[in-house]
Amino acid sequence: MTLLVVGLSHRSAPVSVLERAALAPEARGKLLQDAVSAEPVTESAVLSTCNRIELYADVDKFHAGVAELSTLLARHSGAGLEELTPYLYVHYEDRAVHHLFSVACGLDSMVVGEGQILGQIKDALAVAQELHTAGRLLNDLFQQALRVGKRAHSETGIDKAGQSLVTFGLEQLADGQDVETWAHGKRALVIGAGSMSSLAATTLVRAGIGELIVANRTVGRADRLVQILTEAGSPGAAKALTARAAAMTSVPDELALADIVVSCTGATGLVLAGEMVAAAREGNTAPLALLDLAMPRDIDAAVHRIEGAHLVDIESLADASADAPMAADVDKVRGIVSDEVAAFGAAQRAAHITPTVVALRTMAADVVAGEIARLDGRLPDLDDKQRAEITQTVRRVVDKLLHAPTVRVKQLASEPGGAGYAEALRELFDLDPQTVAAVSRADTRADRHDARERA
Repeated sequence: MTLLVVGLSHRSAPVSVLERAALAPEARGKLLQDAVSAEPVTESAVLSTCNRIELYADVDKFHAGVAELSTLLARHSGAGLEELTPYLYVHYEDRAVHHLFSVACGLDSMVVGEGQILGQIKDALAVAQELHTAGRLLNDLFQQALRVGKRAHSETGIDKAGQSLVTFGLEQLADGQDVETWAHGKRALVIGAGSMSSLAATTLVRAGIGELIVANRTVGRADRLVQILTEAGSPGAAKALTARAAAMTSVPDELALADIVVSCTGATGLVLAGEMVAAAREGNTAPLALLDLAMPRDIDAAVHRIEGAHLVDIESLADASADAPMAADVDKVRGIVSDEVAAFGAAQRAAHITPTVVALRTMAADVVAGEIARLDGRLPDLDDKQRAEITQTVRRVVDKLLHAPTVRVKQLASEPGGAGYAEALRELFDLDPQTVAAVSRADTRADRHDARERA
Protein backbone atom coordinates (compact mmCIF):
# COMPACT_ATOMS: atom_id res chain seq x y z
CA MET A 1 0.00 0.00 0.00
CA THR A 2 1.19 3.53 -0.75
CA LEU A 3 0.28 7.02 0.43
CA LEU A 4 -1.03 9.37 -2.26
CA VAL A 5 -2.40 12.91 -2.16
CA VAL A 6 -4.10 14.71 -5.05
CA GLY A 7 -5.22 18.29 -4.58
CA LEU A 8 -5.11 21.95 -5.49
CA SER A 9 -4.48 25.07 -3.46
CA HIS A 10 -3.86 28.79 -3.70
CA ARG A 11 -0.32 27.93 -4.80
CA SER A 12 -1.41 25.87 -7.80
CA ALA A 13 -4.73 27.35 -8.91
CA PRO A 14 -6.32 30.79 -9.30
CA VAL A 15 -8.96 31.72 -6.77
CA SER A 16 -11.69 31.48 -9.42
CA VAL A 17 -10.90 27.78 -9.89
CA LEU A 18 -10.71 27.17 -6.13
CA GLU A 19 -14.13 28.76 -5.78
CA ARG A 20 -15.71 26.46 -8.34
CA ALA A 21 -13.95 23.42 -6.89
CA ALA A 22 -14.98 24.15 -3.29
CA LEU A 23 -16.60 21.20 -1.52
CA ALA A 24 -19.85 21.68 0.35
CA PRO A 25 -19.74 20.09 3.86
CA GLU A 26 -22.19 17.36 2.87
CA ALA A 27 -20.13 16.54 -0.24
CA ARG A 28 -17.02 15.70 1.80
CA GLY A 29 -18.55 12.64 3.43
CA LYS A 30 -19.84 11.32 0.11
CA LEU A 31 -16.41 11.90 -1.44
CA LEU A 32 -14.72 9.86 1.29
CA GLN A 33 -17.18 7.00 1.00
CA ASP A 34 -16.90 6.91 -2.78
CA ALA A 35 -13.12 6.96 -2.49
CA VAL A 36 -12.86 3.88 -0.27
CA SER A 37 -15.37 2.12 -2.54
CA ALA A 38 -13.00 2.59 -5.48
CA GLU A 39 -10.85 -0.40 -6.42
CA PRO A 40 -7.35 1.06 -5.84
CA VAL A 41 -8.20 2.85 -2.55
CA THR A 42 -8.31 1.36 0.96
CA GLU A 43 -8.29 4.53 3.11
CA SER A 44 -9.20 8.17 2.48
CA ALA A 45 -9.34 11.58 4.16
CA VAL A 46 -10.12 15.00 2.72
CA LEU A 47 -8.62 18.32 3.83
CA SER A 48 -10.87 21.10 2.58
CA THR A 49 -10.26 24.72 3.62
CA CYS A 50 -10.85 28.13 2.10
CA ASN A 51 -7.69 27.85 0.01
CA ARG A 52 -7.03 24.13 -0.49
CA ILE A 53 -8.81 20.90 -1.36
CA GLU A 54 -6.73 17.74 -0.90
CA LEU A 55 -7.72 14.08 -1.00
CA TYR A 56 -5.38 11.71 0.87
CA ALA A 57 -5.54 7.97 0.24
CA ASP A 58 -3.81 4.67 0.76
CA VAL A 59 -3.75 3.05 -2.68
CA ASP A 60 -2.37 -0.17 -4.12
CA LYS A 61 -1.82 1.20 -7.64
CA PHE A 62 -0.20 4.59 -8.23
CA HIS A 63 -1.48 5.53 -11.71
CA ALA A 64 -4.94 4.10 -11.12
CA GLY A 65 -5.01 5.91 -7.77
CA VAL A 66 -4.14 9.29 -9.32
CA ALA A 67 -6.81 8.86 -12.00
CA GLU A 68 -9.45 7.77 -9.48
CA LEU A 69 -8.76 10.54 -6.94
CA SER A 70 -8.71 13.22 -9.65
CA THR A 71 -12.02 12.00 -11.06
CA LEU A 72 -13.61 11.90 -7.61
CA LEU A 73 -12.48 15.44 -6.78
CA ALA A 74 -14.03 16.71 -10.00
CA ARG A 75 -17.24 14.70 -9.52
CA HIS A 76 -17.90 16.00 -6.02
CA SER A 77 -16.78 19.59 -6.57
CA GLY A 78 -18.23 22.26 -8.79
CA ALA A 79 -15.49 22.03 -11.43
CA GLY A 80 -15.04 19.56 -14.25
CA LEU A 81 -12.03 17.27 -14.59
CA GLU A 82 -10.72 19.10 -17.65
CA GLU A 83 -10.79 22.38 -15.72
CA LEU A 84 -9.15 20.93 -12.61
CA THR A 85 -6.41 18.84 -14.22
CA PRO A 86 -3.98 21.67 -15.09
CA TYR A 87 -3.99 22.82 -11.45
CA LEU A 88 -3.86 19.49 -9.62
CA TYR A 89 -0.69 18.41 -7.84
CA VAL A 90 0.24 14.88 -6.86
CA HIS A 91 2.45 13.87 -3.93
CA TYR A 92 3.50 10.29 -3.30
CA GLU A 93 4.90 8.44 -0.28
CA ASP A 94 7.54 10.55 1.55
CA ARG A 95 6.68 13.61 -0.55
CA ALA A 96 3.05 13.29 0.52
CA VAL A 97 4.12 13.07 4.17
CA HIS A 98 6.40 16.10 3.73
CA HIS A 99 3.54 18.04 2.16
CA LEU A 100 1.05 17.42 4.98
CA PHE A 101 3.64 18.13 7.68
CA SER A 102 4.50 21.42 5.93
CA VAL A 103 0.81 22.28 5.73
CA ALA A 104 0.37 21.51 9.44
CA CYS A 105 3.23 23.86 10.33
CA GLY A 106 1.75 26.69 8.29
CA LEU A 107 4.56 26.66 5.72
CA ASP A 108 2.12 26.14 2.86
CA SER A 109 -0.50 28.61 4.11
CA MET A 110 -1.45 31.80 2.35
CA VAL A 111 -0.10 33.61 5.39
CA VAL A 112 2.97 31.70 6.58
CA GLY A 113 2.77 30.46 10.15
CA GLU A 114 -0.98 30.75 10.67
CA GLY A 115 -2.19 28.19 13.18
CA GLN A 116 -5.81 27.70 12.17
CA ILE A 117 -4.83 24.92 9.78
CA LEU A 118 -4.18 22.62 12.76
CA GLY A 119 -7.85 22.74 13.69
CA GLN A 120 -8.81 22.02 10.10
CA ILE A 121 -6.49 18.99 9.97
CA LYS A 122 -7.98 17.75 13.23
CA ASP A 123 -11.49 18.13 11.78
CA ALA A 124 -10.47 16.28 8.60
CA LEU A 125 -9.20 13.35 10.67
CA ALA A 126 -12.33 13.36 12.87
CA VAL A 127 -14.62 13.13 9.83
CA ALA A 128 -12.58 10.28 8.32
CA GLN A 129 -12.63 8.44 11.65
CA GLU A 130 -16.36 8.96 12.06
CA LEU A 131 -17.01 7.54 8.59
CA HIS A 132 -14.43 4.76 9.14
CA THR A 133 -12.48 5.73 6.00
CA ALA A 134 -9.21 6.32 7.89
CA GLY A 135 -7.23 3.19 8.69
CA ARG A 136 -3.84 2.66 10.22
CA LEU A 137 -1.85 4.74 7.71
CA LEU A 138 -4.01 7.87 7.64
CA ASN A 139 -4.66 7.79 11.39
CA ASP A 140 -0.91 7.68 11.99
CA LEU A 141 -0.22 10.32 9.34
CA PHE A 142 -2.76 12.92 10.47
CA GLN A 143 -2.10 12.44 14.17
CA GLN A 144 1.63 12.84 13.58
CA ALA A 145 0.96 15.91 11.42
CA LEU A 146 -0.88 17.50 14.35
CA ARG A 147 2.05 16.74 16.66
CA VAL A 148 4.55 18.15 14.16
CA GLY A 149 2.50 21.32 13.75
CA LYS A 150 2.29 21.83 17.51
CA ARG A 151 6.01 21.18 17.83
CA ALA A 152 6.80 23.80 15.18
CA HIS A 153 4.68 26.41 16.96
CA SER A 154 6.11 25.63 20.40
CA GLU A 155 9.79 25.30 19.46
CA THR A 156 10.14 28.14 16.95
CA GLY A 157 8.88 31.64 16.30
CA ILE A 158 6.89 30.58 13.23
CA ASP A 159 3.85 32.38 14.69
CA LYS A 160 5.73 35.64 14.14
CA ALA A 161 6.25 34.86 10.46
CA GLY A 162 2.61 35.50 9.74
CA GLN A 163 -0.84 35.93 11.23
CA SER A 164 -4.18 34.29 10.72
CA LEU A 165 -6.07 35.24 7.58
CA VAL A 166 -8.41 37.32 9.73
CA THR A 167 -5.63 39.44 11.19
CA PHE A 168 -3.85 39.72 7.86
CA GLY A 169 -7.09 40.73 6.12
CA LEU A 170 -7.85 43.40 8.71
CA GLU A 171 -4.32 44.74 8.34
CA GLN A 172 -4.93 45.09 4.61
CA LEU A 173 -8.15 47.01 5.28
CA ALA A 174 -6.40 49.23 7.83
CA ASP A 175 -4.01 50.20 5.03
CA GLY A 176 -0.93 50.88 7.13
CA GLN A 177 -2.67 51.91 10.32
CA ASP A 178 -2.52 49.88 13.50
CA VAL A 179 -5.60 47.61 13.47
CA GLU A 180 -6.59 48.63 17.01
CA THR A 181 -6.41 52.33 16.12
CA TRP A 182 -8.28 51.81 12.86
CA ALA A 183 -11.06 49.63 14.33
CA HIS A 184 -11.56 51.47 17.64
CA GLY A 185 -15.19 52.44 18.20
CA LYS A 186 -16.37 51.26 14.79
CA ARG A 187 -19.58 49.34 14.06
CA ALA A 188 -18.85 45.86 12.70
CA LEU A 189 -21.15 43.38 10.98
CA VAL A 190 -19.96 39.76 10.96
CA ILE A 191 -21.89 37.42 8.67
CA GLY A 192 -21.68 33.75 9.66
CA ALA A 193 -21.08 32.05 13.00
CA GLY A 194 -18.59 29.33 12.09
CA SER A 195 -14.97 29.04 13.20
CA MET A 196 -13.60 31.72 10.86
CA SER A 197 -16.43 34.16 11.58
CA SER A 198 -16.00 33.53 15.31
CA LEU A 199 -12.30 34.27 15.03
CA ALA A 200 -13.08 37.48 13.11
CA ALA A 201 -15.60 38.61 15.72
CA THR A 202 -13.16 37.86 18.55
CA THR A 203 -10.35 39.74 16.79
CA LEU A 204 -12.57 42.78 16.18
CA VAL A 205 -13.75 42.85 19.80
CA ARG A 206 -10.16 42.70 21.01
CA ALA A 207 -9.31 45.51 18.60
CA GLY A 208 -11.79 47.72 20.45
CA ILE A 209 -14.80 48.08 18.16
CA GLY A 210 -17.80 49.84 19.66
CA GLU A 211 -20.62 47.72 18.27
CA LEU A 212 -20.84 44.15 16.93
CA ILE A 213 -23.69 42.56 15.00
CA VAL A 214 -23.47 38.85 14.16
CA ALA A 215 -25.85 37.73 11.41
CA ASN A 216 -26.39 34.06 10.69
CA ARG A 217 -28.92 31.82 8.98
CA THR A 218 -29.51 30.19 12.36
CA VAL A 219 -29.98 33.09 14.75
CA GLY A 220 -29.43 30.83 17.76
CA ARG A 221 -25.80 30.19 16.73
CA ALA A 222 -25.22 33.91 16.26
CA ASP A 223 -26.72 34.59 19.68
CA ARG A 224 -24.45 31.99 21.31
CA LEU A 225 -21.39 33.63 19.75
CA VAL A 226 -22.50 37.04 21.02
CA GLN A 227 -22.99 35.63 24.53
CA ILE A 228 -19.54 34.06 24.52
CA LEU A 229 -17.90 37.30 23.43
CA THR A 230 -19.75 39.51 25.89
CA GLU A 231 -19.46 37.13 28.86
CA ALA A 232 -15.75 36.53 28.30
CA GLY A 233 -14.93 40.17 28.79
CA SER A 234 -12.48 40.01 25.88
CA PRO A 235 -9.26 41.96 26.51
CA GLY A 236 -9.11 45.17 24.55
CA ALA A 237 -12.88 45.43 24.15
CA ALA A 238 -14.29 48.92 24.45
CA LYS A 239 -16.17 49.50 27.71
CA ALA A 240 -19.19 50.72 25.72
CA LEU A 241 -19.23 47.66 23.45
CA THR A 242 -22.68 46.49 22.48
CA ALA A 243 -23.27 43.21 20.69
CA ARG A 244 -26.35 41.46 19.34
CA ALA A 245 -27.42 38.71 16.98
CA ALA A 246 -29.40 39.30 13.80
CA ALA A 247 -31.19 37.26 11.16
CA MET A 248 -29.84 37.11 7.61
CA THR A 249 -32.96 38.93 6.41
CA SER A 250 -31.84 42.03 8.32
CA VAL A 251 -28.40 42.19 6.64
CA PRO A 252 -29.39 44.93 4.13
CA ASP A 253 -30.52 47.17 7.01
CA GLU A 254 -27.34 46.42 9.01
CA LEU A 255 -25.19 47.20 5.97
CA ALA A 256 -26.57 50.72 5.82
CA LEU A 257 -24.86 51.67 9.09
CA ALA A 258 -21.85 49.33 9.24
CA ASP A 259 -18.25 50.55 9.10
CA ILE A 260 -16.70 47.05 8.83
CA VAL A 261 -18.18 43.91 7.29
CA VAL A 262 -16.62 40.45 7.60
CA SER A 263 -18.29 37.55 5.84
CA CYS A 264 -17.46 33.85 5.94
CA THR A 265 -20.38 31.49 5.37
CA GLY A 266 -20.76 28.11 3.74
CA ALA A 267 -23.10 29.48 1.08
CA THR A 268 -22.59 28.28 -2.48
CA GLY A 269 -23.72 31.61 -3.97
CA LEU A 270 -23.18 35.29 -3.22
CA VAL A 271 -24.37 36.51 0.18
CA LEU A 272 -23.78 40.19 -0.61
CA ALA A 273 -24.52 41.07 -4.24
CA GLY A 274 -23.18 44.32 -5.59
CA GLU A 275 -26.70 45.71 -6.03
CA MET A 276 -27.58 44.90 -2.40
CA VAL A 277 -24.51 46.73 -1.05
CA ALA A 278 -25.05 49.69 -3.36
CA ALA A 279 -28.72 50.01 -2.34
CA ALA A 280 -27.91 49.69 1.36
CA ARG A 281 -25.23 52.37 1.16
CA GLU A 282 -27.21 54.82 -0.92
CA GLY A 283 -26.86 58.23 0.65
CA ASN A 284 -24.12 57.04 3.04
CA THR A 285 -20.72 58.34 1.97
CA ALA A 286 -18.83 56.98 5.01
CA PRO A 287 -16.05 54.48 4.20
CA LEU A 288 -17.08 50.83 4.22
CA ALA A 289 -14.43 48.14 4.75
CA LEU A 290 -15.37 44.60 3.68
CA LEU A 291 -13.40 41.40 4.33
CA ASP A 292 -14.52 38.26 2.48
CA LEU A 293 -12.94 35.10 3.90
CA ALA A 294 -15.29 32.61 2.24
CA MET A 295 -14.53 30.12 -0.50
CA PRO A 296 -16.43 30.37 -2.76
CA ARG A 297 -16.72 34.09 -2.19
CA ASP A 298 -19.59 35.64 -0.22
CA ILE A 299 -19.19 39.20 -1.48
CA ASP A 300 -19.61 40.25 -5.10
CA ALA A 301 -16.34 41.52 -6.61
CA ALA A 302 -18.42 44.36 -8.13
CA VAL A 303 -18.44 45.96 -4.65
CA HIS A 304 -14.99 47.29 -5.61
CA ARG A 305 -16.78 49.80 -7.86
CA ILE A 306 -19.00 51.24 -5.13
CA GLU A 307 -17.78 54.62 -3.96
CA GLY A 308 -16.23 54.49 -0.50
CA ALA A 309 -16.14 50.67 -0.38
CA HIS A 310 -12.86 48.81 0.13
CA LEU A 311 -13.09 45.05 -0.39
CA VAL A 312 -10.38 42.57 0.58
CA ASP A 313 -11.02 38.96 -0.43
CA ILE A 314 -9.09 35.70 -0.66
CA GLU A 315 -7.67 36.65 -4.05
CA SER A 316 -6.29 40.01 -2.90
CA LEU A 317 -4.96 38.39 0.27
CA ALA A 318 -3.04 35.89 -1.85
CA ASP A 319 -1.45 38.73 -3.82
CA ALA A 320 -0.57 40.69 -0.67
CA SER A 321 0.81 37.71 1.23
CA ALA A 322 3.24 36.92 -1.58
CA ASP A 323 5.25 39.94 -0.42
CA ALA A 324 4.90 39.24 3.31
CA PRO A 325 8.22 39.01 5.18
CA MET A 326 9.51 35.54 6.08
CA ALA A 327 10.84 34.99 9.57
CA ALA A 328 14.19 33.28 10.10
CA ASP A 329 12.31 30.65 12.10
CA VAL A 330 10.84 29.30 8.88
CA ASP A 331 14.16 27.56 8.23
CA LYS A 332 13.98 25.94 11.66
CA VAL A 333 10.50 24.67 10.90
CA ARG A 334 11.68 23.24 7.59
CA GLY A 335 14.36 21.35 9.51
CA ILE A 336 11.75 20.00 11.92
CA VAL A 337 9.60 18.86 9.01
CA SER A 338 12.51 17.07 7.34
CA ASP A 339 13.45 15.27 10.56
CA GLU A 340 9.85 14.28 11.26
CA VAL A 341 9.31 12.99 7.72
CA ALA A 342 12.36 10.74 8.06
CA ALA A 343 11.20 9.50 11.46
CA PHE A 344 7.67 8.84 10.20
CA GLY A 345 8.96 6.92 7.20
CA ALA A 346 11.23 4.79 9.38
CA ALA A 347 8.38 4.04 11.80
CA GLN A 348 6.03 3.07 8.98
CA ARG A 349 8.60 0.82 7.35
CA ALA A 350 9.38 -0.82 10.69
CA ALA A 351 5.65 -1.29 11.35
CA HIS A 352 5.27 -2.90 7.93
CA ILE A 353 7.56 -5.77 8.92
CA THR A 354 6.06 -6.28 12.39
CA PRO A 355 3.29 -8.69 11.26
CA THR A 356 5.94 -10.85 9.56
CA VAL A 357 8.09 -10.92 12.69
CA VAL A 358 5.05 -11.76 14.82
CA ALA A 359 4.11 -14.54 12.40
CA LEU A 360 7.68 -15.90 12.58
CA ARG A 361 7.68 -15.97 16.38
CA THR A 362 4.21 -17.57 16.37
CA MET A 363 5.48 -20.28 14.04
CA ALA A 364 8.51 -20.84 16.28
CA ALA A 365 6.26 -21.12 19.35
CA ASP A 366 4.14 -23.69 17.53
CA VAL A 367 7.26 -25.70 16.66
CA VAL A 368 8.37 -25.64 20.30
CA ALA A 369 4.90 -26.73 21.46
CA GLY A 370 4.87 -29.56 18.93
CA GLU A 371 8.30 -30.82 19.95
CA ILE A 372 7.45 -30.71 23.65
CA ALA A 373 4.29 -32.67 22.95
CA ARG A 374 6.33 -35.24 21.00
CA LEU A 375 8.85 -35.42 23.87
CA ASP A 376 5.99 -36.12 26.31
CA GLY A 377 5.03 -39.10 24.21
CA ARG A 378 8.57 -40.48 24.10
CA LEU A 379 9.41 -39.74 27.76
CA PRO A 380 6.16 -40.17 29.68
CA ASP A 381 7.95 -40.59 33.00
CA LEU A 382 9.17 -36.99 33.17
CA ASP A 383 7.86 -35.20 36.23
CA ASP A 384 6.40 -31.66 36.04
CA LYS A 385 9.64 -29.99 37.17
CA GLN A 386 11.74 -31.77 34.54
CA ARG A 387 9.18 -31.09 31.81
CA ALA A 388 9.06 -27.36 32.74
CA GLU A 389 12.88 -27.10 32.73
CA ILE A 390 13.15 -28.74 29.30
CA THR A 391 10.37 -26.53 27.92
CA GLN A 392 12.03 -23.38 29.26
CA THR A 393 15.42 -24.42 27.84
CA VAL A 394 14.01 -25.05 24.35
CA ARG A 395 12.17 -21.72 24.40
CA ARG A 396 15.34 -19.90 25.45
CA VAL A 397 17.30 -21.49 22.60
CA VAL A 398 14.64 -20.48 20.06
CA ASP A 399 14.38 -16.94 21.48
CA LYS A 400 18.15 -16.47 21.34
CA LEU A 401 18.34 -17.73 17.77
CA LEU A 402 15.53 -15.41 16.66
CA HIS A 403 16.47 -12.34 18.70
CA ALA A 404 19.36 -10.97 16.63
CA PRO A 405 17.75 -11.62 13.20
CA THR A 406 14.39 -10.07 14.17
CA VAL A 407 15.94 -7.01 15.79
CA ARG A 408 18.27 -6.52 12.85
CA VAL A 409 15.55 -7.01 10.25
CA LYS A 410 13.44 -4.31 11.94
CA GLN A 411 16.41 -1.95 11.82
CA LEU A 412 17.06 -2.72 8.16
CA ALA A 413 13.38 -2.44 7.27
CA SER A 414 13.19 1.07 8.80
CA GLU A 415 15.84 2.35 6.39
CA PRO A 416 14.97 3.67 2.91
CA GLY A 417 14.58 0.78 0.51
CA GLY A 418 13.99 -1.66 3.36
CA ALA A 419 10.52 -2.80 2.24
CA GLY A 420 11.92 -5.99 0.71
CA TYR A 421 13.10 -7.44 4.02
CA ALA A 422 9.60 -8.52 5.05
CA GLU A 423 9.22 -10.50 1.84
CA ALA A 424 12.69 -12.04 2.27
CA LEU A 425 11.79 -13.14 5.80
CA ARG A 426 8.57 -14.73 4.59
CA GLU A 427 10.43 -16.62 1.85
CA LEU A 428 13.32 -17.81 4.05
CA PHE A 429 11.06 -19.23 6.75
CA ASP A 430 8.20 -20.27 4.43
CA LEU A 431 5.70 -18.27 6.45
CA ASP A 432 2.01 -18.66 5.68
CA PRO A 433 0.84 -15.42 3.96
CA GLN A 434 -2.60 -15.82 5.55
CA THR A 435 -1.06 -15.83 9.02
CA VAL A 436 0.82 -12.60 8.27
CA ALA A 437 -2.33 -11.02 6.83
CA ALA A 438 -4.31 -12.03 9.93
CA VAL A 439 -1.80 -10.26 12.18
CA SER A 440 -2.03 -7.14 9.98
CA ARG A 441 -5.83 -7.13 10.15
CA ALA A 442 -5.77 -7.52 13.93
CA ASP A 443 -3.33 -4.60 14.24
CA THR A 444 -5.51 -2.43 11.99
CA ARG A 445 -8.65 -3.17 14.02
CA ALA A 446 -6.79 -2.31 17.23
CA ASP A 447 -5.46 0.94 15.73
CA ARG A 448 -8.93 2.00 14.61
CA HIS A 449 -10.36 1.24 18.06
CA ASP A 450 -7.58 3.27 19.71
CA ALA A 451 -8.15 6.15 17.27
CA ARG A 452 -11.87 6.21 18.05
CA GLU A 453 -11.09 6.18 21.78
CA ARG A 454 -8.68 9.12 21.37
CA ALA A 455 -11.23 11.03 19.28
